[in-house]
Amino acid sequence: MEKIAPLSPTSKGGLTRQRILDSARRCFATHGYERTTIRRVADEAEIDKSSVMKYFGTKENLFRECVTWDIPIDALTTEGREESAHRYVSTMLRMWETDSHSPMAVLLRTSMTSEMAASMLREHMTRASIDVIERHIDADEARLRAAIFSAIMMGLASGRHIIGLPDLTDADIDRIVEVASPMVATLLHP
Repeated sequence: MEKIAPLSPTSKGGLTRQRILDSARRCFATHGYERTTIRRVADEAEIDKSSVMKYFGTKENLFRECVTWDIPIDALTTEGREESAHRYVSTMLRMWETDSHSPMAVLLRTSMTSEMAASMLREHMTRASIDVIERHIDADEARLRAAIFSAIMMGLASGRHIIGLPDLTDADIDRIVEVASPMVATLLHP
């Protein structure tokens, strides 16, 4: 995969690039990977499709950049198991709350219909979540515990924001964090 050099976010090129990314996230979230075209993204961004190609090269490169995000697990981890669990759950759920077209949301939605996106989600969750959380668990089957934690978080997010389970969508996020955090603390640090 060819990597395109980053631009200053405040330069004209940087602003155009960001507009393309924002438009592409909306398109991928709404239409999925297969039905989103470079033309559709260009139309949404109100630019020529050659600009999309200039900044990203291919639809796959564009998609990869659209769905790249960081899970700051190391920064969220503290000495206290309850506090760490609370911070993990709160931060990850709030990342979804702030932007329905966030990279995480777009990747989860598109992974339901695209094997390439599903593969990217598996790779990302393994590298950015399971591998990192595992290092912070001092218990038997640390890797399995980290994988279960990741599945719980994806389940909460998809239940609230994609499937729209009424009990999750109606609940205040602070209440969800309050109920889920002790379970996560027990899972990660029995």
